[in-house]
Amino acid sequence: MPAQPLAVSLGDPAGIGPEVVGKCWDYRARLDLPPFVAIGDPRSLAAVWDGPIATIDDPREADSAFDIGLPLLALASAEPDVPGVPSVAGAHCSLDSLELAVGLARSGSASAVVTGPVSKVQLYAIGFSHPGQTEFVAERCGVSSSNVAMMLAGPTLRTVPVTTHIPLADASSLLSTSLIEARARATLRGLQRNFGIADPRLAIAGFNPHAGEGGALGREEIEIIIPAIDNLRAEGWDVTGPHPADTMFHAAARARYDAALCMYHDQALIPLKALHFDEGVNLTLGLPIVRTAPDHGTAFDIAGLDRAEPTAMAAAIRMAASCAAQRAANLHRA
Repeated sequence: MPAQPLAVSLGDPAGIGPEVVGKCWDYRARLDLPPFVAIGDPRSLAAVWDGPIATIDDPREADSAFDIGLPLLALASAEPDVPGVPSVAGAHCSLDSLELAVGLARSGSASAVVTGPVSKVQLYAIGFSHPGQTEFVAERCGVSSSNVAMMLAGPTLRTVPVTTHIPLADASSLLSTSLIEARARATLRGLQRNFGIADPRLAIAGFNPHAGEGGALGREEIEIIIPAIDNLRAEGWDVTGPHPADTMFHAAARARYDAALCMYHDQALIPLKALHFDEGVNLTLGLPIVRTAPDHGTAFDIAGLDRAEPTAMAAAIRMAASCAAQRAANLHRA
């Protein structure tokens, strides 16, 4: 168990973040969750959850408060949000919660950050200039966004997309050998730091059907992907590919690698969500802190209806704790 509690930002107060965090506390024993402190507006919790809240002023109080109520570092929104009705005030609150959570982890007051789902539309309305929370956290940690990677992890599969939230029509033009190498190194080092895999195995997908068929179906493999694989192998990494994406994700194939590096968003997320829809965790690699998030959105359509399942948030909390403990063990061995 990490020495410090986890910092869990509630996300958009009008989304399902408050509900699933509250339910995680309700089912903390059954879900095998370590102590954590929530960060956000207490009114957003009270609107969707009737459990006890233990308002604290210092994350170090979370351990002693955890069995009494959900430890909460309270940040009040300018006005209370209605579940399912996002607002500018709620966006400000979600951003403030994220900022505080990251600050706590950077200072060592929290062992890791777990981020609740936010509305990018609402964040953009208040001047948020990052593609998502991942890039914001990277900037706050002083890390270039090109040196971090978004890993989607489930019980039997880990995937990392090289390109993320861009139109599919732009994916080919934005692929480069250097970008593939950067994402691959972040993935390989992340497997070592966060999962304790000393000699990680990385399978790299092709871009085109059948990995290009030797150039007949596209030349991205020949001109961009294979040079990256050759460079990574020359550095001593266990890297294979480019593999046809349609044969990479059955059970026997998954047993041959520790993570799959995919060329675009859906190539990575479709197999992960098909296998582990309710257990998928978003883990940011390449940061000096541990940051995870449940692999689902704000779900405004069901917010406040007591229909949100806490499974993915619980998985994100468990993975954050496990990765933080692994990093601490690495430091101790060093």
